[in-house]
Amino acid sequence: LPGLHILAIVFALEVSVGKTNTVMALNNSDVLLPCTFTTCIGFQDLVFTWYFNSTELVRGSPGFASIYHGKIKSKASEPFLVGRNPRVEFVGSTTGKDNNISIVLKNVEFSDAGKYTCHVKNPKEKNAQHNATIFLTVVQKMVETDNTLTLIIVGVVGGLIGLLILFMLIKRVVLFIIKKTQDGKKECLVSSSGNDNTENGLAGSKAEQKAPPKA
Repeated sequence: LPGLHILAIVFALEVSVGKTNTVMALNNSDVLLPCTFTTCIGFQDLVFTWYFNSTELVRGSPGFASIYHGKIKSKASEPFLVGRNPRVEFVGSTTGKDNNISIVLKNVEFSDAGKYTCHVKNPKEKNAQHNATIFLTVVQKMVETDNTLTLIIVGVVGGLIGLLILFMLIKRVVLFIIKKTQDGKKECLVSSSGNDNTENGLAGSKAEQKAPPKA
């Protein structure tokens, strides 16, 4: 069906910025903004653009700010630059295993914090297009996370688990000793009741012996 064909074309192109869509960078440092794309049927004259704080991916719209614009002729060729911000450097490659179109933003400032969108359009897939977004936070210094409370909680929980295991072991040992003791008593009773109360080799017990008849 034509509808299913169009749907398959739309979902053939995928764009990703990795497992997390947030990046933190120190003020005045360089930061990597990752982006890769995949396509099932290959690409021809593919266009990719990085946007900063863009609300609409249309030139002239409010908030439009293209910081890098590139094109790729085919899988056999590397991307070539169409336009870029002077502080942006392309660090990807499309002739290797992954179609990497990552960039590095140099000497970041606090004003660089915001939303960065990696947009890809593939004419070979009837101009199918897709994008992925990454959020950049710029800080004065990296703050180390204090894991003291976490370590205390882990230690307490571990100690409680250890005590519980020890209690269960002691309980099993005590129950085992009690069971053995009870089994020993039963054996004594059985052994005692099964003894033949004989004396001097004569059958029967003392209680059963009759007095000799009187002469």
